Amino acid sequence: MKPLEKINDWLWELPASYKPGMRVPGRIYASEEMLSHIVGDNALEQVANVAFLPGIQKYSLAMPDIHWGYGFPIGGCCATDPNEGGVVSPGGVGYDINCGVRLMRTNLRQEEVAPRIKELVAQLFRDIPCGLGRGSDLKLSFADEKKCVRQGAHWAVEHGFGDAADLDFIEERGRLADAEPSLITERALERGKGQVGSLGSGNHFLEVQVVDEVFDPHAAEVMGLALGGITVMIHCGSRGFGYQVCDDYLKVLRNAPAKYGIALPDRQLVSAPVRSPEGEEYLSSMRCAANYAFANRQVLMAKTRQAFERVLRISPKELGMELVYDVPHNIAKLEEHRVGDPISVIGDRPKPVTSHQPPVTKLLCVHRKGATRAFPPGHPSLPARYRGIGQPVLVPGDMGRYSFVLVGTTGAMDQTFGTVCHGAGRMMSRARATKEHSFEELRRRMAEAGVYMMAQGHGTALEEAPWAYKDVENVVNVCHNAGLARKVARLRPLGVVKG
Repeated sequence: MKPLEKINDWLWELPASYKPGMRVPGRIYASEEMLSHIVGDNALEQVANVAFLPGIQKYSLAMPDIHWGYGFPIGGCCATDPNEGGVVSPGGVGYDINCGVRLMRTNLRQEEVAPRIKELVAQLFRDIPCGLGRGSDLKLSFADEKKCVRQGAHWAVEHGFGDAADLDFIEERGRLADAEPSLITERALERGKGQVGSLGSGNHFLEVQVVDEVFDPHAAEVMGLALGGITVMIHCGSRGFGYQVCDDYLKVLRNAPAKYGIALPDRQLVSAPVRSPEGEEYLSSMRCAANYAFANRQVLMAKTRQAFERVLRISPKELGMELVYDVPHNIAKLEEHRVGDPISVIGDRPKPVTSHQPPVTKLLCVHRKGATRAFPPGHPSLPARYRGIGQPVLVPGDMGRYSFVLVGTTGAMDQTFGTVCHGAGRMMSRARATKEHSFEELRRRMAEAGVYMMAQGHGTALEEAPWAYKDVENVVNVCHNAGLARKVARLRPLGVVKG
């Protein structure tokens, strides 16, 4: 696996000497068994390319679910310092801005839901628009849409979708400040005005799940997760609105590297200084798309709650559906982080490192592309309920196996700017996945696993089949063993809605 240098069983370093122009080393979190796929997928080259970005701090980082993406690898993370000419890159966020995961817990038990799972999934499939290009029953005017993208989940709550208490359990309380809708193109507004409250397609899903293993009873109890309890996970983002925002700004920023003297090994890494007109406009527009996604997931949660109440004929109090947490995993944010600490935590063993400068707290632009924030216990940005255990981290797996709930640690802050994996990570391309087996075979395998699935598009479902993905347990174990996050619970799917 040359030129990778082994740091420990879960961490590998790509030296800055790998390519002339790399400003920092790359660091890849993976088991040895995962490395052959990472190298074969050429994602390693993208880790090296990210290390060229001006102002990059410490490392170009890759999580164990890494695979090839646009510019940045999916599963990539980096932080740049605006005071050192640090840049923002749309490729470090992705097309589906604020694609993320929302987890809800309920008072229901597996024995209450399992016998009616087909009826429940059918109702969810009817109530929640899903599939490529499929719109919502909410049709916003441009004026309403501009309010939505400025206010995020707050807009949804004000319009009767959920409660104000939900906002405490969304990253950034469901609204990024300094989102300016006047910068958004009419094309993006047109694509987005009819899609709030829709699931989309691709790897997006809604799952009814059961808690089938608990690793940390105290943290699980704080989150309201109990063995045998029913949860719901929603994975989606900013739909066509976010895609168009990204596409628009890839064009706006096309000439920025030449204008600001930025040398890049890949034009997909097109970037502009954070403190430039182009960089500030992109960040503002990206925040609009992030807010759109927060509102979208808030509306979807309300629709899910109504479907449960309708099918099971129970009251909201009996259902007890509450938001555990909502985390983005395609986003760039300005955050304070310590750089230059004399101790770097690797796993649970402190390892001294040489530092020529005293540690300092900096405001950094942190790119997380297919990567999730994982802040530790005590962090002031966390809701009071979670400050004793750390931020909930939601890691969905493939629809035939399981997903995981973790909590952030100080190790993530020391090593990865408070970042951890976001999912299982693809093992094969979408095209290949559709050729491996038929839709009937997929449905049979899902049924054998005890999972009832309804999908709008057979081809899309095949692209997201379990055989296309890594086993998320292996991914999560790397993060757990490397000290980036701590396992809390495992969630097994009972029913799946796919676009």
